[in-house]
Amino acid sequence: MARMQRKLLSTPDEVRPFTHGRAEIWELGDAVIGKQIFEPGWRWSTDVKPVALTDTCEYHHLGIVMSGRLRFLTPDGLEMEVGPRMIFEVQPDHDAWVLGDEPCVIYDFAGMRTFGRPLVGSGQRVLATIMCTDIVDSTVMAVRLGDAVWRDLIAEQTSATRRELDRYRGREATTTGDGILATFDGAERAIHCATAILGASSELGVALRIGVHTGEVERLSDNIRGIAVHTVTRITALAEAGQVLVSGTTYGLLAETNLRFVDRGVHDLKGIPRPVELWQLASEPRQG
Repeated sequence: MARMQRKLLSTPDEVRPFTHGRAEIWELGDAVIGKQIFEPGWRWSTDVKPVALTDTCEYHHLGIVMSGRLRFLTPDGLEMEVGPRMIFEVQPDHDAWVLGDEPCVIYDFAGMRTFGRPLVGSGQRVLATIMCTDIVDSTVMAVRLGDAVWRDLIAEQTSATRRELDRYRGREATTTGDGILATFDGAERAIHCATAILGASSELGVALRIGVHTGEVERLSDNIRGIAVHTVTRITALAEAGQVLVSGTTYGLLAETNLRFVDRGVHDLKGIPRPVELWQLASEPRQG
């Protein structure tokens, strides 16, 4: 059903203060828009890192600068400065700080659902539901389409995936070339996000397979690691085009939902010490 929504900029739904600044948030259904106000002297690694508990900002940003200037820096030395009347995009894993004596005001259309909120967990090792996406027959597609078309398609696919991650409060951990690793603090949201990503990918003509597993991971500045990460990548490799495979651990967390799964048996996964029970997400929800 078609709908229209509007809200006043003077009355945000939420205000998240942090040292030397604040974020004002408006929610329009699945869309979240943020206004970031950074005062002179603000720096992410000084003022937001103690709240986020990550080494760098892990959010993808797509914004418009209204006033002031901001500089971004990645761990590998890539830098960018933005100022008034500029639109910009910045990928996860970066630091940022205000330049000069004027506050920097930005409207951000990505990554604002949980920006500035504390990370659940210790900031080192956390329990998370991990989702891994992978393009089926990517090499064959790349050869058939050619390098230029393939790069454009991958860019569209990645953007579509990130939109759904933001919608379902997922955190991108890293890209894998043909896919993305992301974490969630809820198993059901991860499954709904996986379904949405499959739908968006299908519209682009891209066949995906997705694996989901729940376990403890160690957060790094630009990635996650641990046995749980190896487990989810092995699970993903067993999925077919259009399938979402989940581990028995994740399946057990979804018992009280209306999601329906098909038992795919117990598998020995390479490099994983114990056999893993696998379940395939069914297209029809559980009745009752």
